[in-house]
Amino acid sequence: MKPSPLVEFDKVSLTLPAITGPVHILKDINLKIPAGQSVAITGPSGSGKTSLISVAAGLERASTGVVSLLGVGLAGKSEDALARLRRGRIGFVFQSFHLLANMTAQENIAAPLEIMGRADALGLAAKILAKVGLEARAAHYPAQLSGGEKQRVAVARALVAQPKIIFADEPTGNLDSRAGGLVADLLFELCADQGTTLVLVTHDGPLAARAARQIIMRDGRLA
Repeated sequence: MKPSPLVEFDKVSLTLPAITGPVHILKDINLKIPAGQSVAITGPSGSGKTSLISVAAGLERASTGVVSLLGVGLAGKSEDALARLRRGRIGFVFQSFHLLANMTAQENIAAPLEIMGRADALGLAAKILAKVGLEARAAHYPAQLSGGEKQRVAVARALVAQPKIIFADEPTGNLDSRAGGLVADLLFELCADQGTTLVLVTHDGPLAARAARQIIMRDGRLA
C-alpha cells in the first residue's frame, strides 16, 4: 500500500478579511509532498508562499478545501490537538531566528525536547551543536552570537527531535552569502541524513535549485 503524502492540499483556499474587503491569499491549491522530498517554494513577494506553509503546518486555518499533515486531516482540530500533532514531528526555521534571548544556545536547542519530556535533552542538544560546528558556543546567549551562528542554532533546534518535516521560511534571508551558504549546507545535509522532508520558502534562486522539486507561486496559485 502506497504511503500517504506527508502534506496534502485538496482544493485549498485561504481568504482573510480586510477593511477594503476579503483578500484571497491562496486559491484552489492542490498539492502533495511525499516523505523524504526537498521542496522549494518560490515566487514574487505577496504570492502566498509563507501562507502556504503556514496552512500546511496548521498555523493558519484554510478557508475551504482539505488539508492533511502527516496523514491527519486538520479540519476541526483544536489548537491543543494541532500542537500535539506537531510536537516532535514538525520543525520550523524562520528568517528572524526566533531564539529565546534568556537561554543559551544549548538550552534553546534542548527546549523542544524538554517539552516532550526527554530526560536526555541537554545531551542531545550538545551532540547536534557539534554537528553544526558550534560546540564552543554552547553556553553563549543569542546576543553573543552572529547572525549565521543564530541560524545554525535554529537549524539544530528544528532538527534535534528528528522530525518528519522541516518548514523553513527564508532561512538564509537575513544572512550574508557566506553564512547563508553554510546554513543551507547544514539544512540540506542534516535533513538528508535524517530522512526529513524539507519544505522551504525562498527568493534565493541557487538555494531553490538545490531542492529536488521547485514550486512556483503567483497570485495565490501554483504556477
